[in-house]
Amino acid sequence: MKSERDDTPVLITEAARSYEEEFAERKRKYLTMMLLRFPCLVLAGIFHETWWLAVGFVVLSIPLPWVAVLIANDRPPRRAEEVNRYQRPAKAIEGEGRSVIEG
Repeated sequence: MKSERDDTPVLITEAARSYEEEFAERKRKYLTMMLLRFPCLVLAGIFHETWWLAVGFVVLSIPLPWVAVLIANDRPPRRAEEVNRYQRPAKAIEGEGRSVIEG
């Protein structure tokens, strides 16, 4: 006989990720965005003869530090997720069908 059991994991805590994990992820994002600035400046130097392309790469690299700081300082939003919690069946205190005799 096959069971009708749900095998998805049951959430036993609503704890968020640790501060260290969150901080490490934010540092990776910051470092990635700041490393994107260097190729933009190198490409601006390579295309210095095509002035509009060089200016485009420089203009693209200007807001990167500001955006990197904003993203690195922002905490991730709380997730609204459907949580699988253990639900035990309700037990009846009294059985159904009892009649009360008043007298």
